[in-house]
Amino acid sequence: MKSYSESYKASGVDITAGYKAVELMKTHIARTLTSGALGGVGGFGGLFALDVKGMEQPVLVSGTDGVGTKLKLAFQMDKHDTVGVDCVAMCVNDVIVCGAKPLFFLDYIACGKNVPEKIAEIVSGVCEGCVQAGAALTGGETAEMPGFYPENEYDLAGFCVGVVDKPKILDKSAVKPGDVLIALPSSGVHSNGFSLVRKIIADLDLNMPFGKTTLGEALLTPTRIYVKDLLPLIDSGLIKSAAHITGGGFYENIPRSLPEGVTAKIDKSALRTPEIFFFLQEKGNIPERDMFNTFNMGVGMTLTSDPDNALKILSLCPGSYVLGEIVDGNEGVIIA
Repeated sequence: MKSYSESYKASGVDITAGYKAVELMKTHIARTLTSGALGGVGGFGGLFALDVKGMEQPVLVSGTDGVGTKLKLAFQMDKHDTVGVDCVAMCVNDVIVCGAKPLFFLDYIACGKNVPEKIAEIVSGVCEGCVQAGAALTGGETAEMPGFYPENEYDLAGFCVGVVDKPKILDKSAVKPGDVLIALPSSGVHSNGFSLVRKIIADLDLNMPFGKTTLGEALLTPTRIYVKDLLPLIDSGLIKSAAHITGGGFYENIPRSLPEGVTAKIDKSALRTPEIFFFLQEKGNIPERDMFNTFNMGVGMTLTSDPDNALKILSLCPGSYVLGEIVDGNEGVIIA
């Protein structure tokens, strides 16, 4: 007998919609499967065979995050195929700065009403993020929660697990004055600061032209995933530490990649800040320091390295550039 409950459906939960959503997801999930992924979707747990050949001391690294209030723009635009990339990116970018290669990812979607086509659209973005990160989507959960979420809204979160050989864990204690700070460009606002973004644009039309696209499309541009940029640098020992520039911007995140006694001195004239940030600053009348303490300002990741390795890193990472240097002091970050 097939699973079905008329009483549960009358309360607002249609379990058959969940089954349909899973069927629609399967082709997307198949894109993410790696050699370690065992079994298919639909089980009670996701199975992954860990391959640690060649590692002296394998260490598992985990990270979890959500998309935040950027989802509100996805609801307004009725566009749901990019926020899944954001969800994966926010997790795998945190794992890679430890030096770990992402292995697998699981997502969690809670919604007011399970519309299978919409859920599959969300998961298509999750799968695209997994492909970019080289991680398998080994499982997930879709929870239909009528009365808790509005019918047309949902929340999206997830977590990933990676592995790194202990000797290759990025160790910020090696960072010293004279080292170079390198910027990897962001794709835009990424997935942080959207409570402020939404306040700034509250009275604006998301379909208004912005460059070659619309304001809404520009703001929904998914977070860049840096895994494939960093893995070769980590394997070659070219970088000492890395910082994922998320909520808190430069002032909160860059110091997390530095030891006590040193400061990141950033050359403001070197910054390559996309127009979207100047637009937000002007429309919201936001002080410059608050911009750097909220947004990534065009820098999604920073790396520290010996000066001797800088040219090699720049050649391996298209679009990267020298952002500044490491100096003595305990100021954390100086932008001048």
